[in-house]
Formats: sequence, structure tokens, C-alpha cells
Amino acid sequence: MMLQTKGLTLHYGGARILHGIDFAAKPGEVTVIMGTNGVGKTSFLKALAGTHARSGGDVILGGETLGRLKPQEMAARGVAVVPQGRMIFPLLTVKENLETAYATLPKSEHRIPDEIYDLFPVLRDMTRRRGGDLSGGQQQQLAIARAMLMKPKVLLLDEPTEGIQPNIIQQIGRVITYLKQKGDIAVVLVEQYFDFAYGLADQFYVFRRGQVAMQGARGEITEAALRAEVSV
Repeated sequence: MMLQTKGLTLHYGGARILHGIDFAAKPGEVTVIMGTNGVGKTSFLKALAGTHARSGGDVILGGETLGRLKPQEMAARGVAVVPQGRMIFPLLTVKENLETAYATLPKSEHRIPDEIYDLFPVLRDMTRRRGGDLSGGQQQQLAIARAMLMKPKVLLLDEPTEGIQPNIIQQIGRVITYLKQKGDIAVVLVEQYFDFAYGLADQFYVFRRGQVAMQGARGEITEAALRAEVSV
């Protein structure tokens, strides 16, 4: 198991958002987290990434139980995140945005491999363009490419299809499939677009009111049962 949580809880002020989440994501699989708005999906990813400290419970990465680490420490351990809103640097060029991933890599690996430009050809054509001048779909590709450059063990994707045109959604799906087939990355996908998520998933977790309401592997949960759960 690459990533696990046991009894994870999280608060915003006095409000308890997550109630004892038990979760597991394996390398070579896409683990999808579904649920309606406001049930704690993004908060859970923030707890995994270290951007919002969990209140209790354990996060276990590669068999090691981690303390409450800061985002840069989680990134150094191999957890990369593509957040909602993409969070690229608008005044930096595409190349400079990609190079920010070097912070987690040894100096000998400070280069952009051909794999990145093969998966995202538009970035090769726009290396000198500022991030803020890209379309939403291009920014999303840049954000995913930047996360891939970190050579993550775990890749957290928060609503990667939100506001993206259909042809870019298809490309993102192909990239996720490629990463899954590499076999050494656990992909955790929070996604509202049901068909996109269902087509990629190996494991499903459905959140409801900050708890896991349904969990299982593809083949263990019917599509109809999932649709009913996430449409409540």
C-alpha cells in the first residue's frame, strides 16, 4: 500500500469536517473520491498534502506513519498535488512554472524530460509564454506536468476537469491512464464528472457528511449504486 489513512479527522475552527476517514490508495491504481459538494473531499486532499493540518488520526506513506508535516515536507516525501484552481504562477513563463518542481529534486535531475512535452505538446510550443496568459485547459495541463516533474509516489488531483473543454478532458484522461500503467504512482482523484471518474477508477470512495459512505473496488459496486449515492 502506498498511502493510507486511519481515523483521520479534520476541523475548521470549531467545526469538525472529517470524521475518522479510513482510506487506502495503491500504486498502479486510480482511487476516486466522489460525493456531492461540501462533504469534505477537498479538505481530505488538503490533509494529505499538508496544506491543512489534520486534527487526529494517522497518515501512512510507504509503510511509514507520518507526523503533521508541512506541504513542502509532504512534497519531499513524494506527495504531489494538483489543486482546484490549478495555482500556477501567472507571471512566470511555462518553463519557469515547470522548474518550480525542482525544489523537491536533487540537482542532477533538474531538467524537463521529453516525456512531459510528449504528453503535453502545447507546453513545448508555449515555454516562453506567461502562465497567466494560458487558457484554463492549458493551465491545467501545466499544473499536472509540474506535479509529474516532482516524480511523485502519490499524485492528488482535485477536480481536474472543472471548467475544461472536452478535448483537454480526454487528454487528461489519457495522461492519468499512462501514469496508472507505469505502476509506481498511486493516483488519487477527486472528481464530480461521473463518467470521467468512473471510466478511470480502480477503487471508489464515496464521502457523505465528512465520512466514508461507500467504498469498494471496480466490480464490487455497481454504476447504478454509485450514481444514486453521489446524486443524493
